[in-house]
Amino acid sequence: MHKIIRLPEVMKYTGLARSTIYKMMAANNFPGQIALGSKSVGWVEAEIEQWIQERISQSQIELKTTKQYGVEYGNRQ
Repeated sequence: MHKIIRLPEVMKYTGLARSTIYKMMAANNFPGQIALGSKSVGWVEAEIEQWIQERISQSQIELKTTKQYGVEYGNRQ
């Protein structure tokens, strides 16, 4: 069974602002919302958790690459 969470909880989970969430959704970089009624929406909790895990994994890959090649962000020449 899937749990549906509302925007305030999505914001708490991700640390993102409301406007950032909607901008990322428009760019297909964030899980889409589902209609709960005529004026309410929610997100599937598992999809938000998966999105967070993907961000963590990507961050770890970038950190390993940085260490491997000795390149620090902001110090590129």
